[in-house]
Order: sequence, then structure tokens, then C-alpha cells
Amino acid sequence: MLRRPIVGLAAGVLVASGLAASPASAAPSADSSLTTATLASTLDARLGARDAGSFLDDSGKLVVNVTDAATAAEVTRAGAKPRYVTRSGATLAAADESLKAGLKTPGTAFAVDPITNQVVVSVDESVTGTKLAAVKATVAKLGDAARIETIPGKLSLRISGGDAIYSGGGRCSLGFNVRNSAGTSYFLTAGHCTRGTSSWNNGSVTLGTTAGSSFPGNDYGIVRYTNTTIVKTGGVGTSVDITSAATPAVGATVTRRGSTTGTRSGRVTALNSTVNYAEGSVSGLIRTTVCAQPGDSGGSLYSGSTAHGLTSGGSGNCSSGGVTYFQPVTEALSAYGVSVY
Repeated sequence: MLRRPIVGLAAGVLVASGLAASPASAAPSADSSLTTATLASTLDARLGARDAGSFLDDSGKLVVNVTDAATAAEVTRAGAKPRYVTRSGATLAAADESLKAGLKTPGTAFAVDPITNQVVVSVDESVTGTKLAAVKATVAKLGDAARIETIPGKLSLRISGGDAIYSGGGRCSLGFNVRNSAGTSYFLTAGHCTRGTSSWNNGSVTLGTTAGSSFPGNDYGIVRYTNTTIVKTGGVGTSVDITSAATPAVGATVTRRGSTTGTRSGRVTALNSTVNYAEGSVSGLIRTTVCAQPGDSGGSLYSGSTAHGLTSGGSGNCSSGGVTYFQPVTEALSAYGVSVY
């Protein structure tokens, strides 16, 4: 596990400065994508295997992949745009499950790409020789339902970044401050940060103690505040007020913040990604084009006033580009019975 003396974004404990990158001009704006993201989740849940995923096009319109006229009509009535594709949702789900059972090689990741209507298997530069040959053989069994892509650098967990939180010999990021129904205060961060840790501080005063941790499998953890004097805002930094949480749609513009690389924006490229880190496999992650580097772990992924995720890991960097994965924050909120505010 990579640990460096810098951490990812802390929301509401300290204030970190950073360089804000402009979103791609063709991407839908953060605020305008929220209603569409909700529609995407609703349709995916309603249609199940009858759709093969959805995404936002460059105009911000929700596009839903379908294979039959009846489903296309239902999508149209819901206000989305149907697109006929070759492979059904059931076919892609079966391919994804096959990879979850048969592909555990560290340095690999995979997710359904609704735009290409395939499962995309990402391979980093550490997968070579016989390991690469074995991955190719596994993917080849799925025919044209899956394809391989190479990604720069090595897939690794991202630790450190914005406003610092410390535990033992490591530094991580505070993702979002949260509360339970009784009003007790906690904060969320990455599970690979909270694993095996107890007391947390911000470099000068104690913050709290680890109350829950899930890694691998998931990548989220929760810390209960024992410090009653420190201000615990519900936002990100001083300018973003977080009031809700949701899973973004593929194609939506999102923002991540951390002290190593500042504030960066990009787009969601896949949901329910599986990443095989050296420390273990994690499933259900949000895949994005937002860059990150060691030092950004646990930090917040958001758009507008909506929380989306906690920085998990990735490959590449913010100079040459890369891929970053995020633990959906809604899963952590549900697991611990807490909410953003």
C-alpha cells in the first residue's frame, strides 16, 4: 500500500487550495445532469436486463441501449433516447460475472462500457509476458462481448491529498462529513485508509476513531468524531455545499479534489467497475477520466451540490493522463446509516 505524507480532499476540517481544471466543453454541466442521472438509475432498475446500459450524449440527453421495440418505446415514453445495440444487458452481465470469477490478476480492471456495448478490460503496464497472455486468453473466451485496452502507469491505491487526516504512519483524505439520525457526527474516507487503524488526527488535534471499515470488496470506511470543538461543515472546502448523494450517469461531468493535484474535472466512463489491486479486488466502482495521483485517496467526488464517491485508486497521473476509480458514496451511506448534510 502506498503511503505518502500528503492527503486527499478533506471536506470541512481544513481548507486546501488547488488548481481548478475546466470541464470538457462538450460535457453536460454538473447541475443539469442530476435529474438525468436520476432518470438513468430509475430506468436501469425498472428495465433490468432488458436494457444494456445508459449514458449521456454530448448534448446531455440520456441514451439507453435496447435490443427490442417494446423496450425502446418504454424508454421513449420515459423521456430518454433509445439506441439499438447488438449485445443485450443479460449478455454483458454474463460476461462481467465471468470475469469476476476468472480474472484476478493485479493490474487489471473491467467494466461494462455502454457506449461501445462491450465489457472493457483494462491492463496496466505491470501485466506482461505470461500474465498478459493469460489475461488475453480469458478475455478471448468472451468473443466480441469484451475487449482489452492498455492504460498508462500502474493501478494502485491513492493515499494522501487535500486536508490531511492521519492515522498511525499514514495520511489520507476526509471525503464527506456525515451524521446519523441521532445527530452523531462522522466522516467517510477510503476503506483502505481505515483498515487496521484506530485514532485519527488532523496533524494537531485528535479527530476521532475508526467505527467501520470495508476493504477489499468495497473501499469505504467511517470515523466517529470524538472532538466536539472542531467545526464540521457539510461541504467540500469553503465554496461547495453538499446537500445530497447520488450515483452519476455515464457521460456526466464530475469533480474530484485533493492536495496532490488540486481540483480536477472529467467524465464518468463506466459504473460497477471491478479493479484488481495488489492489495485485493474491489467491485462496484465508478470509473472516470478524472486524473489523480498518490496522495488523493479518500477524497470527494461530486458534481454541483451532490456527493458521488470516495477516491479509491487508479493509474497514470495528471501530466500524461490516467484513469481514476471511486467508491460510490451512496453504498457507504447506506451501510452505516448516515447521510450528508
